[in-house]
Amino acid sequence: MLFHEIYGSYYAAVAAILRDAVRGTLTEKKMYEHIREHAFGESQMVIPDGMKGEKWRLIHKDGITPIQKEPYRPLTLLEKRWMKAVLLDPRIRLFDPDVSGLQDVDPLFTPDMVIFYDRYQDGDDYSDPDYIRNFRTIVQALRDGRDISVTYQTKSNSERKVRVSPYYLEYSEKDDRFRLIAGGWKRRLTLNLAKIISCEVVEHTGEMMPLKKPETSSVTFELEDRRNALERVLLHFSHLEKETVQLEDDRYLVTLRYDRQDETEMLIRILSFGPMIKVTEPDSFVDQIRERIEKQKEFAFFR
Repeated sequence: MLFHEIYGSYYAAVAAILRDAVRGTLTEKKMYEHIREHAFGESQMVIPDGMKGEKWRLIHKDGITPIQKEPYRPLTLLEKRWMKAVLLDPRIRLFDPDVSGLQDVDPLFTPDMVIFYDRYQDGDDYSDPDYIRNFRTIVQALRDGRDISVTYQTKSNSERKVRVSPYYLEYSEKDDRFRLIAGGWKRRLTLNLAKIISCEVVEHTGEMMPLKKPETSSVTFELEDRRNALERVLLHFSHLEKETVQLEDDRYLVTLRYDRQDETEMLIRILSFGPMIKVTEPDSFVDQIRERIEKQKEFAFFR
């Protein structure tokens, strides 16, 4: 483990619950909110039982805690080194994070030590000053609820200027690119940030095309919890809506919901977990898994 368990996500969830208990503001709803925010899906089966059942002797049945001071812990040196390493990622620097207190800390690793598989090599240039400026302009417009005027490069290498209402930014792990999803006068637009030449914030008129809810799909698979597979899967797909059901001691049934446009990327990401995952439904997804494996076998044979 990179961190000691006392400094892990489970203890962070319990600490948040205890802070509310010390303040006298703890409710069952807030308890589950803290668990969802700080821990993993299966924690909702463990932490409430330990807290409300007085197994851990931290909270009485009436919701009162014998602890008098709110729990607090400083960052360890290892955590600081981890944070410094993460902050070296050029994608995080797009958000201009505060690095105060870490100036004299050596990173745990550097970006050149990380090798990515199943990723295209021509991703966005996150060090380009124009890219950084455009990215931050879009983020500011999203926060303020304002429109933006965008000049971007078309497929024919000509320049086009449009006014859009930004809905959200999305990141493709496979392509290593950011995309802007926005509403134009007549349709929904998807713009690669690398193709945006310039943009500026303008007043929101409310006249743009409203965002339609994206079509969602789901995939269900059985997972064998070997080599910490459950935690790795839940962390890898932490940004997706999911359901996890324990079947046996080391077997789980996991259902993920995702944007249908990202199906190819989901397929690649699920395949990366190898034999520890067995997709059970839908049949269309299972067929795609089989097709990919057959193609890989043919490729290996001819090599």
